[in-house]
Amino acid sequence: MAAFISKVGHYMNYFPLEQHKKAWIFRRQDLPINDNDKQAIKPMTEPRAQELWKQMVSRQVDHPDFFRSGDWAFNVETWQEQGNWEEVWDSEQAALPELLLDTLQWEDNTIVYYCNDQYSVIETTWGTFKRCWKNFLFMDDGALLLGKRRTEVAQFLANGSFRTGTKPKQL
Repeated sequence: MAAFISKVGHYMNYFPLEQHKKAWIFRRQDLPINDNDKQAIKPMTEPRAQELWKQMVSRQVDHPDFFRSGDWAFNVETWQEQGNWEEVWDSEQAALPELLLDTLQWEDNTIVYYCNDQYSVIETTWGTFKRCWKNFLFMDDGALLLGKRRTEVAQFLANGSFRTGTKPKQL
């Protein structure tokens, strides 16, 4: 994917949602997203995604499948609760599973990062994520949901489960 370069030569942080390799998940007729929410879903350029991943997730590995000792997400102490997202996803219920809402008690304007891997991070707000979570979970291969300046975290696994916990403030 070509990175967008600004006039001063710095990488811009985002690229248009329509250019995301999985943009189709945000265009589904059965899971419509309003225009305001689409504008708030901002895929990061690879350089910005890598920077955020190294700052907030791991300096050692590039994908959740490879977390190891030294990564906060690998530490069993990080994770306190588990639940099933797939049952709710398959239902008519629009809201996130209650355990997630109880654990992630963020303001709707909190900036959140949906981290699929070191190269694929999407920034949005908590309010937008809550409304569009079913779309995001088409990417469920260990993706982490982190809040800016928040310690609560969630991870979504391909087996239909999730786990919630608390990460250290610094790596």
